[in-house]
Amino acid sequence: MAGKYFGTDGIRGRANGVITPELALKVGQAAGLAFQRGEHRHRVVIGKDTRLSGYMIEYALVGGFTSVGMDVLLLGPVPTPAVAMLTRSMRADLGVMISASHNAYEDNGIKLFGPDGYKLSDEIEHAIEALIDKDVSRKLSKSRDLGRARRVDDVRARYIEFAKRTLPRNMSFEGLRIVVDCANGAAYKVAPEALWELGAEVFAIGVEPDGFNINRDVGSTAPDALVKKVREMRADIGIALDGDADRVLIVDDRGRIVDGDQLMAVIAQSWKNDARLSKPGVVATIMSNLGLERFLESIGLSLARTAVGDRYVLEHMREHGFNLGGEQSGHIIFSDFTTTGDGLLAAMQVLSVVKRMGRPVSEVCHMFEPLPQILKNVRVTHSAKALTSSEGVVHVIENAKRRLGQRGRLIIRPSGTEPVIRVMGEGDDRDLVEQLVDDICAALSAKAAA
Repeated sequence: MAGKYFGTDGIRGRANGVITPELALKVGQAAGLAFQRGEHRHRVVIGKDTRLSGYMIEYALVGGFTSVGMDVLLLGPVPTPAVAMLTRSMRADLGVMISASHNAYEDNGIKLFGPDGYKLSDEIEHAIEALIDKDVSRKLSKSRDLGRARRVDDVRARYIEFAKRTLPRNMSFEGLRIVVDCANGAAYKVAPEALWELGAEVFAIGVEPDGFNINRDVGSTAPDALVKKVREMRADIGIALDGDADRVLIVDDRGRIVDGDQLMAVIAQSWKNDARLSKPGVVATIMSNLGLERFLESIGLSLARTAVGDRYVLEHMREHGFNLGGEQSGHIIFSDFTTTGDGLLAAMQVLSVVKRMGRPVSEVCHMFEPLPQILKNVRVTHSAKALTSSEGVVHVIENAKRRLGQRGRLIIRPSGTEPVIRVMGEGDDRDLVEQLVDDICAALSAKAAA
C-alpha cells in the first residue's frame, strides 16, 4: 500500500521536484535510524543507475546515513538486483538503489532493501516515513561516532560471477549471436561482459550513458531500436533491459517481441520438466495475460495472481513456497537465486533453454497465443481513487464489465509509479475490448477535466 512518500516501488518522482537533496538526506537519516539494531558498526550499500541526478541524491544520502553513524559503501552504477545481492553478501544492514527504473532521466527514485536483500515491508516503510517527518536532531551521532564512506571497486565482477553461477556448470552460449540493449542504464557494462564471458557473440546498444539518455529510445520500454539491430545483425536473439536492469523483454530471430508472460511460460515448462519448481505453479500479477493462465493449466500448473508490483509477487512466493514468479513487464523473480526481479538472470535462463533445445528463439519463446489486451493510461492531477469511485465513472465501468461478461477481464487501477490511471482490458473480441477501454478512459478524462 502506498504511503506519503513510498509508492509500490520505493520513493519516486521528479528530481529536484519530489526527490530533493533535503528529502534524500532525511531518508538516509530515517532509514539509518530504523535499521540500527545492535552494538555493531552499521553499514549501508548504495548503488545507482546513470541519471545525472544520481550524484546529487547519492551524496545527500551519504550525508544522512553518516550523520546517524552508518558507514557507506558506494557501488556506483550497478543493476538493482546487484544491490539486493550485495546487501546480503557484504553483510550490510541496509541496501539502497537510486533509480527511477524505466522512467525518463528527469525522474529518479530511492529503493530500499533490508539486510536479507528483500524490499521493505509496508510496516517498515511506514516507520521510516514517520521518522522522515520528525525532528531527529537529538538522535544524530556524536562527532566521534559519525560514519565513513568509501567506494567499492570490484562490484561488477562480483555480480557477473554471481549471475554465471545461476547456470549449469558447463553451460555455454557459444554460437549464439546476441544483441543486448542496456537502455543506457545501470547494466551498460555488466550485461555485455557477462554474455561475452559465457561465449556469445555480443552486439551491444544503449551502452553510452551521458546522464540524460537513460531509456531514451532504447531499453525494454522502447524496443524498436533492438528490433532493428536484431534484423540488421541477423542475430539469434535480442535482449532489452530497462534503466535499472530488473526487467527484460526479448526480441526473437524474426524480430518479434516476447514479453514477460511468454518468458515465464518458457521457464516454467523447462523447470517443470527438470523438477525444479518448488510448487506446481507460477505467481504473476492481475495484469498477466489470460493466455498464460490457460497455457499453464494445460501443462498441469497453476497461476496465482497478485496486485501489480514485483514486491507483491515476491511476498506471495515467499508466503506460499513458490520459486518462480514475475510480471508481464518482464520482472522475473527466481527465489532460488535472488530476492528481486533480475533482467539479466531471466535472459540467461531463457538462453539456456534455447541452447539446450537447439531451436530458434522464435519457436522456443512463443508458448501460447495471447488474448488481445489493450492497456491505456489516463493522466491525473488529483486523487485517482476519487476519480475511479465517482458515480459517472463507476456506471461506465460496471456497464463495460456487463458487456464483456465471461469473455475477458477489465482492470482499472492507479499507477504506483506515475500520476496516471491504467485501464486494461483483454478478451477474445479485440474490437469490443478496445471500445470498452476507450469508453472508460473517456469517462475518466472527462471527470478529471471537470
